[in-house]
Amino acid sequence: MPGRSKGKSPKGKSGRSRSSDRWLREHFADPFVRRAHATGWRSRAVFKLEEIDRRERLLRAGAVCLDLGAAPGAWSQYARGRVGARGRVVASDILPMTEVSGVEFVQGDLREAEVFERLLALLPGGQVDVVLSDMAPSLSGVDVIDQPRAMQLAELALDMAARVLKPGGSALIKLFQGSGFEQLVRTARGEFGRVKLVKPAASRSRSPEMYLLAMQFRLV
Repeated sequence: MPGRSKGKSPKGKSGRSRSSDRWLREHFADPFVRRAHATGWRSRAVFKLEEIDRRERLLRAGAVCLDLGAAPGAWSQYARGRVGARGRVVASDILPMTEVSGVEFVQGDLREAEVFERLLALLPGGQVDVVLSDMAPSLSGVDVIDQPRAMQLAELALDMAARVLKPGGSALIKLFQGSGFEQLVRTARGEFGRVKLVKPAASRSRSPEMYLLAMQFRLV
């Protein structure tokens, strides 16, 4: 388009774009980022799960948990501590993840049969008590591209939950407000006895992300 810079932001002396510099300044000034670094968590995302778990008692000792989109591993770290020695945490991501003590990890795309079968083989009886998904696409900044990608991942997580959850089990799934949002919530309400949307304090206020908390899974 005339007058546009072809999607490139002006660069400063560092060679980074101004938007990148601004993001880095905000990131390292973020109190949740500082707190995560200070307390040994792999990312600030842990405080989203911690808040929801504290309010909703999502995780319990002895539970089997499947963590989707797990890298860099903060949710797996937290879940491992909550389920304890009698529990189990299996994690998956398309990206590599540095080992988390006590967590079994499968790298690959869940949509591939071989990856799904490897995951299933690690689940006792092929079932779990809780499915966690903090999956999100690499964002382009273009809503008409990013929203469908985000919804595909949320739908993938919900479908996975329906395939592996025990009756009465729970799922916590990241999704973004926009096209497909209401349909996915309706689908969840048909499969779970209790469904709510939550936005924890650690979710940045300007972000359209929400978390779908679905509990009391029922076999249809």
